[in-house]
Amino acid sequence: MKRTGMVLAGIVVVGVCAASAPALLDRGPFPVPPAASTGPVELVAYDSCDQVLSKFKDAERPHLAQFGRWGGYATDSGGVVMEQGVAPADAQQKSAPAAAPPDHSTTNVQEAGVDEPDLVKTDGKRIVTVVDGTLRVVDVATRKQTGSLALPGTSAAQLMLSGDRALVVTASLAVMEKRVAPTEFAPPMDASLVLVDLAGAPKVLGTLTVDGAYVDARQVGGVARVVVSSSPRLSYVYPDDVRTTAQAQQENERILDSTPISAWLPHYKLTTSASSSDGTLVDCSRISFPRQPTASSLLTVLTLDLGAALGTGDPVSIVAAGDLVYGSDTNLYVADERQTFTRGEMAPPDPTTAIHQFDISQPGPPKHVASGVVDGTPLNKYSFSEYAGHLRVATTSAFNPASSQSSVTVFKRDGDTLVQTGKVGGLGVGERIHSVRFLGAVGYVVTFRQTDPLYTLDLADPAKPRVVGELKINGYSAYLHPAGDGRLIGVGQDATDKGRVTGTQVSLFDVRDPAKPQRLAQYHLPGASSEAEYDPHAFLYWQPTGLLVLPVTGQYGDNGGSLVLSLSDKGFSELGTVRHPSGTLRRALVIGDDLWTVSDAGVMATSGDRATQLAWVPFG
Repeated sequence: MKRTGMVLAGIVVVGVCAASAPALLDRGPFPVPPAASTGPVELVAYDSCDQVLSKFKDAERPHLAQFGRWGGYATDSGGVVMEQGVAPADAQQKSAPAAAPPDHSTTNVQEAGVDEPDLVKTDGKRIVTVVDGTLRVVDVATRKQTGSLALPGTSAAQLMLSGDRALVVTASLAVMEKRVAPTEFAPPMDASLVLVDLAGAPKVLGTLTVDGAYVDARQVGGVARVVVSSSPRLSYVYPDDVRTTAQAQQENERILDSTPISAWLPHYKLTTSASSSDGTLVDCSRISFPRQPTASSLLTVLTLDLGAALGTGDPVSIVAAGDLVYGSDTNLYVADERQTFTRGEMAPPDPTTAIHQFDISQPGPPKHVASGVVDGTPLNKYSFSEYAGHLRVATTSAFNPASSQSSVTVFKRDGDTLVQTGKVGGLGVGERIHSVRFLGAVGYVVTFRQTDPLYTLDLADPAKPRVVGELKINGYSAYLHPAGDGRLIGVGQDATDKGRVTGTQVSLFDVRDPAKPQRLAQYHLPGASSEAEYDPHAFLYWQPTGLLVLPVTGQYGDNGGSLVLSLSDKGFSELGTVRHPSGTLRRALVIGDDLWTVSDAGVMATSGDRATQLAWVPFG
């Protein structure tokens, strides 16, 4: 039995997709699937698993070709902008056992009140890190490690913190358990969510492991929303000395036809101190399909209350792919920016990106409320911003440097569809976006090929967004951060007149007059680069004292250091560089008057002016 859901007029459920493309390229290992429809797409659900299986196979079949499943490589993976500052009072009250903690910085996040997972968190009284598969707790007052907890089998980890609970997200390629014959299906990628009690010695309260690739997560209050993308567990064959191309094609058709529904539905294993269970994560009746799906993967959003017992996350799933997550305090947006390659070139030439909106304003699981499509591909989560009931999206339109240009498109939800209300294009013709920042009704876009045009945009009228100013300088800013008083900090690379990068560059821009942006100051570190250029979590700006810290490598050898600058009305002044005895510097925190830096070898406390080392806490 079919159950009709929402009608999504004019969306593409999976992007990047071509405006037109042949079913099979003449040359190259990866065929391009048929072009996505741009007509109305209806989301429907089915009560019968047999119907769901049939729809999954219909969605998969266009991707079949002589080399097995069509393949590709995924990239990357509103409100008030959060500047790093004092933790909100309500968060402090929840986590403080007796006295209020000192003022402290928090994770550098995009939106106020929306936390993001990272490798280190603090509540002002303790520092919690996850490095090399181990969770560690450092007491700020004694500057000593007070606990550790091994997280076996992990290859990457991030954490979220709420009171005396931490939720650690890990990813691995290990198979949870043998569910099918190994010759039929390839091992899935697994994501594990580990709930840890920090009230005493760290201990695991529960572990939820699910099939699929961890995409990202957001936390509002004590509730985390975790996004997982799962693909069918299929092992296609390839032409070789035994099989001809035709035989491989025929065998792959047989494999697809004989595949059971279990190959598409992600599984889970939940272990707590009291019990253990496993099974299918998502019921067939809770999966929504577009009428004309362009992917057979499953996008699932899990809801986890860090203050409650760990469960299966009350999953919500749609047949789509997801690579990029942006969240406000009321909505979660998942964008699919998949890109495919053939013969070393990126395809298709005219990409589009699907955007799926989930309402998280109410308790319980999110509700998928709308979808839409935008021309081009976004750079990262900062390419999205929700403001005054509209979603702004910055994208680059083509992969060909000769014809690429960027734009900002404004959307508004109309029923079940994200509808375009306005668009401004023509940004950086022949260039691509290197950074974006939206601050209220103003947007900033940096493009680069040889020089760095910083565009200022007036977005007050969602029907008529417009460019109002432009500043051209050498190099580019890969991350933009508000500094208050109409100033903007840019972190990126300086470059020659011909576009050759020369090292880390920190710029201070005056954007009080959007029509006349100016660079007030510049700090250049020749030959260096910074993790903050591609991961803003590595950037620290403590506005109360003007302290600016970012990790740098290249200038100081393999381990690098944390560059410490002071920002004043006169510009930047260097306070020095924090170096650890070993390990690569990753993060910096301000707690009270002290600066804490985190590497994969330990944490170090120094005085705020970096003049005195106060403690070194090595990771055993």
